Amino acid sequence: MSTASSTSPNPGSARSGGPPSGEAPQPTVPAASPSRWAPLRPLVLRLHFYAGVLVAPFLLVAAVTGLLYAFSFQAEKLVYAHELTVPVGESRLPISEQVAAARKAHPEGTVSAIRPSPAADATTRVLLSGVAGVNPDHTLAVFVDPYTGKVRGALEQYGSTGALPLRTWIDELHRDLHLGDTGRLYSEFAASWLWVIAGGGLVLWFARRRALRTVRGTSGRRRTLGLHGTVGVWAAAGFVFLSATGLTWSTYAGANIDELRTSLGQATPAVSAAAGGGEHAGHGTAAGTGGDAEHGVGLDKVLAAARAEGLGDPVEIVPPADADSAYVVRQVQRSWPEKQDSVAVDPSTGEVTDVLRFADYPVLAKLTRWGIDLHTGILFGLVNQLALALLALALILLILWGYRMWWQRGRGSSFGRPIPRGAWAEVPPYLLVPAMAVIAVLGYFVPLLGIPLAVFLAVDIVLGEIAHRRGGRTYGGRAGVK
Repeated sequence: MSTASSTSPNPGSARSGGPPSGEAPQPTVPAASPSRWAPLRPLVLRLHFYAGVLVAPFLLVAAVTGLLYAFSFQAEKLVYAHELTVPVGESRLPISEQVAAARKAHPEGTVSAIRPSPAADATTRVLLSGVAGVNPDHTLAVFVDPYTGKVRGALEQYGSTGALPLRTWIDELHRDLHLGDTGRLYSEFAASWLWVIAGGGLVLWFARRRALRTVRGTSGRRRTLGLHGTVGVWAAAGFVFLSATGLTWSTYAGANIDELRTSLGQATPAVSAAAGGGEHAGHGTAAGTGGDAEHGVGLDKVLAAARAEGLGDPVEIVPPADADSAYVVRQVQRSWPEKQDSVAVDPSTGEVTDVLRFADYPVLAKLTRWGIDLHTGILFGLVNQLALALLALALILLILWGYRMWWQRGRGSSFGRPIPRGAWAEVPPYLLVPAMAVIAVLGYFVPLLGIPLAVFLAVDIVLGEIAHRRGGRTYGGRAGVK
């Protein structure tokens, strides 16, 4: 529920004693006895309305680009079918020969990783870093037929999921609008507020009496309100999930979350890449931007050692970064069940010097991994991607319905009247003080929620004071004395 209020009062009915033009008569409902939470409702209503109106443009961009991203996985398979797939042969070449074939065709740069063919009809990817014309944060993926050694093409690749140009372009559009670090603020701002708007809408929806939630038999603004609320209730849990997981790798909130996880001993571990071993506790950072792939015992023995430790496909082999480093072989499957085990292999002996199992990850590290993969549509494959597409479509509809309600509130001639200010003054201290404390803590950890909220409150107070001095200030819908 991402835009205008889901429980705004019915405009126009007071003018004529009946429902506005174009709307069905409203059902008669008995007056509900006020609860101890009733004073919070006008405040939640005002926050939901204004947050929706102001944040909705950012959410709309995130929803449209997210919808595109949900379909990008399947589009990638179609667009790059020649590079990704091969006819199934009888026997595969050793991985060292496949890499040699890739290097013969593309001697530029250095080998940063190798992803052996994970399926009978899949190509092997040899990833090159430091290639001229390739984004320094990306690699050049050379696709090799594992049966013949023939190079089937080379494409720029990004990220641990192996995104190719089409998906990378859509991913960056969704993440930062192709504006770099500055553009990432838009997506963090949207993620910071999505859960607030969805949660506020839920509170407002369930606070309404059942007779006022119906969609059937209604028309005009009441029908739009019913559609907005009903779809929002069904999608709210998904919106909260997308908001929370999106914040885990955002610029500011993500850094705070990482710091908190580290302080709790819940950071994501990494296998020790030091040649000759290392203690399992306190793993170092896995290395991997060295020279060409062949070091010491070579790739074939390194891969065999990893297989002996139970690392099944798909895997990625990272060459030693320097003379004191080991090979790192890690599983890269992000679909369920996750395969994230990794080992370090001494290049001089071919022995495994360190092992890290995904089962041994801290709880928060596992939850973070699952959350990100579910957010990006990888964890459950096509089903996951369809669910994300439905959530994106729901958010788009909610935003359009929200703006339509705002327009209908103004009787079709202009955008509607704002929700009266002063609702906070009606909240008793025993509710207001704890609420403000919670908001302050959340604002500290999620600055793109806290800072805009503080600015909004400051502006609202100033505008309210100006209106008061002019004799037109309202509190909870009551006009001030002129």
